[in-house]
Amino acid sequence: FALGRRRATPRFPYGYGRAEDLAGLVVVLFIAGSALFAAYESINRLFNPSEVRFVWVVALAGVIGFVGNELVARYRMRVGREIGSAALVADGLHARADGFTSLGVVAGAVGVALGFPAADPIAGLIIAALIVTVLWSAGRDVLLRMLDAVDPAIATEAREVLTEVEGVEGVGAMRFRWIGHRMHAEAEVMVDESLSVGAAHDIAERARHALLHEVPHLSSALIHADPCGHSGSDPHGPLAHHERAVAPVS
Repeated sequence: FALGRRRATPRFPYGYGRAEDLAGLVVVLFIAGSALFAAYESINRLFNPSEVRFVWVVALAGVIGFVGNELVARYRMRVGREIGSAALVADGLHARADGFTSLGVVAGAVGVALGFPAADPIAGLIIAALIVTVLWSAGRDVLLRMLDAVDPAIATEAREVLTEVEGVEGVGAMRFRWIGHRMHAEAEVMVDESLSVGAAHDIAERARHALLHEVPHLSSALIHADPCGHSGSDPHGPLAHHERAVAPVS
C-alpha cells in the first residue's frame, strides 16, 4: 500500500499499484506453504506419534488462536472488499488459514484427551485440506486481478451511466483494468458529428465525470468522443486492420 501511493512516473505511467497485486501473490504463496507444512507435520505425526502434554492448555491456546485469527480475517476481508483490494482479501484469507490451524490444534487435543491419539494428525490433515480451499479462493482472485480480469457487471453499469449523459448518442468499446485497489477505464462515446471539437470534448468530460462518480473504485478514465456517423460510416474504418483478435468490451 505504501509503494502503491507513490506518484506515477514516466517509467511507471500507471503508478505503482501493481505492487499491491504482487504482495497478494506473495500472500497466496504463504498460504500454499501453510497447507504443505500442515500436511507434512500431520503425516509425520501419524507415522511417528508423540505424547501431547498439557492437553487442555494446548486446547485453550488453540481456541484463543482461532478466535483471534478469525476476527482479524473478517476485518481484513471486509475492508479489502470495500476498497477493492484483492491483496488485502487474500491476507484476510491467510489469517483464516492460520485460524484453521489453531482449530486443528483444538480438535486434536480433544481427541487425545478422549483417548484417541491419532486424532491429532488426522485433524491436521483435515485442516490442511481446508487451507487448500482457502488457497483456491485467494489464488483465483489474485491471479484474475493480475490478468486484468474484471467483473462484466462493471461494464454494464458503466454503459448505463454513459448512456444517461446528455449529448452521448451511443457507447462504443470499453476497457477496464485494476491497478492495485483502484480501477482505470477507457471508453468511446458517440456524439453528433456536426458538433465542434470543443463541444465534443465537453461531452466527453461530462461522461468521464459521471463515470468517476458512479462506478465504484474507479480512479481514472479516458473518454474518446467519436462522430456518431448517421450516414453509416465507421470513424475507425481505416484502422480496422490494426484491431487485435480479441475485441474490447462493447
